[in-house]
Amino acid sequence: MFEEYNDYRKTIRDFALKEFTDGVAAKYDRDEEYPDDLRKKSLSLGIIDMQNPAKILIAIEELCRIDAGLGISVTTPYFGAEVLMLFGNDEQREFLNDVYSGKYILGLGVTEPSGGSDVAHIKTTATKKGDKYILNGSKMFITNGAIADYLVVLARTSNEEKPHHGLSTFLLNTKLNGFKANKLEGKLGVRATNTAELTFNNIELSKDDLIGEEGKGFYYIMTFFNISRIYVAAQALGIAEGAFDKILNYVKSNEIKDENTMFGIADISTRIEASKELTYNAASYLFKFEPRPQLTSMAKAYAGETAVYSSEKAMEILGVNSLNENVERIFRNAKIMEIWEGTSDVEKLIISRFILKGE
Repeated sequence: MFEEYNDYRKTIRDFALKEFTDGVAAKYDRDEEYPDDLRKKSLSLGIIDMQNPAKILIAIEELCRIDAGLGISVTTPYFGAEVLMLFGNDEQREFLNDVYSGKYILGLGVTEPSGGSDVAHIKTTATKKGDKYILNGSKMFITNGAIADYLVVLARTSNEEKPHHGLSTFLLNTKLNGFKANKLEGKLGVRATNTAELTFNNIELSKDDLIGEEGKGFYYIMTFFNISRIYVAAQALGIAEGAFDKILNYVKSNEIKDENTMFGIADISTRIEASKELTYNAASYLFKFEPRPQLTSMAKAYAGETAVYSSEKAMEILGVNSLNENVERIFRNAKIMEIWEGTSDVEKLIISRFILKGE
């Protein structure tokens, strides 16, 4: 699938092999430091093409195949851009040029301490006073939270009978008074990414900071998740392929031919192929502006589980050698694939609901 991008895929892979060496990846993982130098290098070389979603998917897969911590870090400075692109006004869309050029880092603030999956019941509020909104509340586990220049934030603007009807999205300048970010450390995996807890204390937002229509924020974020879950599936696919690369290299180098190892290779290869078909098929509908959420959720859930399965098998097959081959880092990076942008259980609920509706 997407064979017309084979040259681009090779460019991405060559970049990752050159820049994401084991030493570099281990350093950023150990120090839990955001690799801003690699972000700037990827920009200067035109590695990430935010104008072409198919290229984004391929870049994410190939970068994560070498190292997910670094790969996700250099592809998330634009996190939340689709909300502005699809629903923002002309000025907000124009602002995206500065994000794509690397002048600003963007982030998305949805998840809250009280729960990540129940978006409709968030507690952060944006109370309208005259021509301003006063933002109060908190967010948790926010990617780019402590390094973002701007954030797309979901907040409650009214109390409705159906709670998801009272949510709105805003573009928040993190330099505003009342904003605080606390970087989270000690994560299991993807430690090179920046993750933070955010607090909003009486932040004044103007009416121009509102994205789209008031009360439509829940739908904007759900639309965004239909896009971002494809990219998470690509992250997971890359991780699974990277784990499989380690297995094949180890097995071939040591001429291992026992039956259990052969079964493992067959199982992993099959799951990766199925994950790839699901991911690229779901993406083909999305990129034609005909998203099928059930396919997107299938891809995200299955690819996430495949990433975990493949990395577990890599640890088993390589044994103590997995520590020297950095397979343990791949294993740690894999687990988040079953959690963020909707847990596997949430994805399965979405799938079942669409099936029962006959879609």
